[in-house]
Amino acid sequence: MRKLSFILLFVSFPFFGQKNCDTDAIEVSFLQGNVIPHTKDLYHLQGHPNGLMLSFVKQTHGNEEWHSAYNFPDYGIYFQYQDYNNNFLGKCYGIGALYNFYFLNRHLELKVSQGIGYATNPYEKINNSKNKAFGSSFMSNTNFGLIYKEEHLIGNLGLHAGFLFTHFSNGRKKSPNSGINSFLVNVGLNYDFSEVKTSTNDTVAIITNSSEPIKYNFVLRSGYNESQVIGSGQHPFYHASFFIDKRFNRKSALQLGAEFFLTNSFKDYIKYKSIAFPELNLDPNTDYKRVGIFTGYELFINKISLEAQVGYYIYRPFKEDIALYDRVGFKYHLTPKIYTGFSVKTHMFLAEALEFGIGLRL
Repeated sequence: MRKLSFILLFVSFPFFGQKNCDTDAIEVSFLQGNVIPHTKDLYHLQGHPNGLMLSFVKQTHGNEEWHSAYNFPDYGIYFQYQDYNNNFLGKCYGIGALYNFYFLNRHLELKVSQGIGYATNPYEKINNSKNKAFGSSFMSNTNFGLIYKEEHLIGNLGLHAGFLFTHFSNGRKKSPNSGINSFLVNVGLNYDFSEVKTSTNDTVAIITNSSEPIKYNFVLRSGYNESQVIGSGQHPFYHASFFIDKRFNRKSALQLGAEFFLTNSFKDYIKYKSIAFPELNLDPNTDYKRVGIFTGYELFINKISLEAQVGYYIYRPFKEDIALYDRVGFKYHLTPKIYTGFSVKTHMFLAEALEFGIGLRL
């Protein structure tokens, strides 16, 4: 997880080092809701979590092109506390980076955040064997919120209320790892430290002609994970992708490509299943490699872009997971041709890998 910490700090550094006319604000949100079990072995982990989310944000006012292109969003950092009110799950903490996007005359807020999570009560063979959600203390944390907001009800003090979806998972870095999803009611206060400012005063022109010819991408993603057998050991994986993308406008590009998966934890897992479940007639020398084809969408913000992909395995001798897979993540464009990023590869809600990648776009 130290790599993820480095990426978050690397991404956040330009946010808070810019000398511009952005203003500061704080949001305090109180959370209450329910755990959403997505597998049968999580039903005993249901509960009614509550918690707190504290966000420090920079409010944009148009001195950069991407501000006005996205209706003057906020960006910043957050801290999250969540008590699951469940003896097996314990409590979770999260910290990371966020964006707030606005609609309906800035009354409707879409919150997107990604960071690092810490669980106080992860799986432990003797003392906490029923926690099949968290195999380790350090995890990734993802949040999506849809919130109604009044920014200046009394001076600079405002109110907000809405819903927040939270996800904590270690991406099967260590088993077990079903992860936990929560759906929460979000109610809180927001305070603007600066005088009310009209966002359009300093607006620069929005780039309207961003269409590009087809580009060719080469991406290598890596990390380490563990098979579903608890205690089987962590192994490195290597996921290599080639795809084309076509950017149609300022914000959007579509992708189409193929990728090759070398997931070394599958080697021991195949041998284990061939011995533990002889009725499967599984050859212990079954090829663990996979090949997939995928389509994707990329949303360009500034130097950061958000990415979502859906794929299908066309070569998969060892049929453990479903044939469909998906990936969500973000990229940081170091140059117009080189980018790095972080993503989560899953099969529906079941994570397989936290991927750290570097790519070339020609």
